[in-house]
Amino acid sequence: MQLVIEYPTLLPDALQQSKTEFEQEAKTAMAVKLFEMKRISSGMAAKLAGMDRVTFLLSLHRYGVAMIDLEKDELMADLDNA
Repeated sequence: MQLVIEYPTLLPDALQQSKTEFEQEAKTAMAVKLFEMKRISSGMAAKLAGMDRVTFLLSLHRYGVAMIDLEKDELMADLDNA
């Protein structure tokens, strides 16, 4: 499927990016936000962003998003089950 988003012609220039760079960043930002909201998995987000899962996970820090976001009780349960 395809999603078409209109944006001002000068937006990539304003961000000092090429059209391709801007569009890739927009796709990645959308994937990161959906992942952060726990709406999609990291694998699905990586596919949406057009990259492999490891690269996606390693890029999360640029957006201030944690790779693993567990509550204290979830983390303790995981440790108990390890």
